[in-house]
Amino acid sequence: AVRYADAHGVLMVVAAGNDGASLDTASNYPTPYYTGGGRAHDWIEVGASSWRGGDTLAVSFSNYSHDRVDVFAPGEDILSTGPGGGYARLSGTSMAAPVVTGLAALIMSYYPNLTAAQVKQIILDSATRYNSPSLLPGVRTGATVPFASLSVTGGIVNAYRALKLARERSAGTH
Repeated sequence: AVRYADAHGVLMVVAAGNDGASLDTASNYPTPYYTGGGRAHDWIEVGASSWRGGDTLAVSFSNYSHDRVDVFAPGEDILSTGPGGGYARLSGTSMAAPVVTGLAALIMSYYPNLTAAQVKQIILDSATRYNSPSLLPGVRTGATVPFASLSVTGGIVNAYRALKLARERSAGTH
């Protein structure tokens, strides 16, 4: 299914997982890696960031990887609909991934001439980078690392910057 979607220009946005683990050493599914080799290109793996900032910018449960997690997005205490028509505050990378999905949909609705690969690159290029110390997710000892080391971009999605960048890049793709 991933190979088919990737071959047909579908942008896949996936939650990185909530084990507080490095995806350099732990497995997480679904995965962009194909059995027998190769990798999906139009794939964004999303970690969860906190609204608190400071050394808790990365939430303790979020999976991370400088090579496999592309970007972080708000994923803590997100107001969402719940069963029976109510609302609840939920946390997880499954709350962060829809933030990125919504941003991708917004970009694609305003700039339909952009490809999935271009939208992915816009989202990654426009992320707000942080190099401040962050508690390492999953570690209970208080160990800190630069937030920038927790994902490919070292940042959190930024809708305003993404839309500005999409406008600039869209102008050159007619």
